[in-house]
Amino acid sequence: MNKVMKRLVLPAMTVAALMTSTALAQAEMVFHRGNGAEPETINPHKSTGVTEANIEADIFEGLTTYAPNGDIIPGAAESWEISDDGKTYTFHLRKNAKWSNGDPVTAADFVFGFQDAVNPETAADYAPILDVIVNAAAIRKGEEKDFSKIGAEAVDDHTLKVTLTGPTPYFLGLLRHPISYPVHKATVEKFKDDWTKPGNIVSNGAYQLTEWTPQASLTYVKNPNYWDATNVKVDKVVMYPTEDLAEELKRFKAGELDVTYDAPSEQIPDLEKNFADEFKNTPYLGTYYYVVNLTREPLGAQPDLRKALSLGVNREVLVSKITQGGEAPAYSWEPPMSNYKQAFVDFKDMPQKQRLEEAKKLLEKHGYNKSNPLKVELLYNTSENHKKIAVAVQSMWKQIGVDATLRNEEWKVYLETRDKKQFDVARAAWIADYDDPINFADMFLSDAGERNDAGYNNPKYDELVKATGTETDAAKRMQMFHDAEQIFLNDYAMIPIYHYTSQHMVSKKVAGWEYNILDFHLARFISLAE
Repeated sequence: MNKVMKRLVLPAMTVAALMTSTALAQAEMVFHRGNGAEPETINPHKSTGVTEANIEADIFEGLTTYAPNGDIIPGAAESWEISDDGKTYTFHLRKNAKWSNGDPVTAADFVFGFQDAVNPETAADYAPILDVIVNAAAIRKGEEKDFSKIGAEAVDDHTLKVTLTGPTPYFLGLLRHPISYPVHKATVEKFKDDWTKPGNIVSNGAYQLTEWTPQASLTYVKNPNYWDATNVKVDKVVMYPTEDLAEELKRFKAGELDVTYDAPSEQIPDLEKNFADEFKNTPYLGTYYYVVNLTREPLGAQPDLRKALSLGVNREVLVSKITQGGEAPAYSWEPPMSNYKQAFVDFKDMPQKQRLEEAKKLLEKHGYNKSNPLKVELLYNTSENHKKIAVAVQSMWKQIGVDATLRNEEWKVYLETRDKKQFDVARAAWIADYDDPINFADMFLSDAGERNDAGYNNPKYDELVKATGTETDAAKRMQMFHDAEQIFLNDYAMIPIYHYTSQHMVSKKVAGWEYNILDFHLARFISLAE
């Protein structure tokens, strides 16, 4: 009897184990997300775009990070103290923080990360935003060869001291930018430029990269060594490059995507009416603009021509008829933000008819008209929405005597073309990483490197923007930004088009996707209902 019972029990246990195993496999929570263009890179110290940052924020973690509502919360550092003069930050790292390979995350990792970010050989586009750290600028410019002199010190394995050049009220927000993420020294040194490939990469965030098929998908899975892994519900994230927004929307409606990167502008009225529970259209701290190449003639030498191009753009028509997403027509560089009074172009309140007349006069002053048009090339990265705006602007410019040729390029090629300044006018956008005017203002400093797409150089602008770094009077600091923005706008180095809203389709089964003005949504806070 006992033998028979044993023979019966063992298969039952096996079946139960198999059933449990199958249930666990079926219970795997996978988050499918549209993510714009194919990532240029996922090296946090070399990337430049939002699509890359969305991925990097999941697989890496800075000293601080994003709450679901966008607030600054502790990341790899569990706490910190700030000195009375605002120049020294002492961070206490989590003792249970580990890299995806099991190595402990230490203060030395962050020191190396800062050094790698400002290393001239890294050639990081956004290294200048770390200039607030003592000696970071000198190292970045090659003036200081001893990287150990950067103002970042590992007091011990779990204590990091960062010394700044002056009080920097936005510093905790800056530490959420990918340029501030740590990188695993042994991995970087072993694999060189290939360290971010699946199988090589070691990261310290909630997820670890496992697959990357260019132009198809990028996959990362839950990092079991992450300090808060027990609270991470999504097991796997699959990010899809989605430049064809109409196709992306079809995939969402078919249940293949849980969240879209954007929405086709021509379908927004229908989405607002028939998909109100899933269509999310919210304010976003960013500006869509056309940058003018000041290193090329004739635009570089003639502010009149640049102003004429800006006058010729009917922003109200673009947002009401083309984008249709509730964006605000832009007449400033800085978007609306806390405690800051924007500056505006001088024609903001001028009727559009009068703007066109003024544009024609400025062009005729330099010999251009409809019979002898000013010829410019307008560059944009591949996207149906970008194309529609470019076609509309091309038509608007034709009315004032400008013959614009359109050129579109895939994201990686477009970035290279823009960085090398091989364009006349180029579509561009900037989304803030923290709610402070410096996030926009420092892009056009004369020493900002490739971030300064226009090649803009105005000593007075530089002086004002850099002086904000040591100004402790908050009201005076904001006035300095205002004055600098006015100088910049008066030079017409760029053509503001609109201030963003973020537009996503978000499935009803997605929980944890909260509105925030920076539009960062970390997968570690997401869950999916059955």
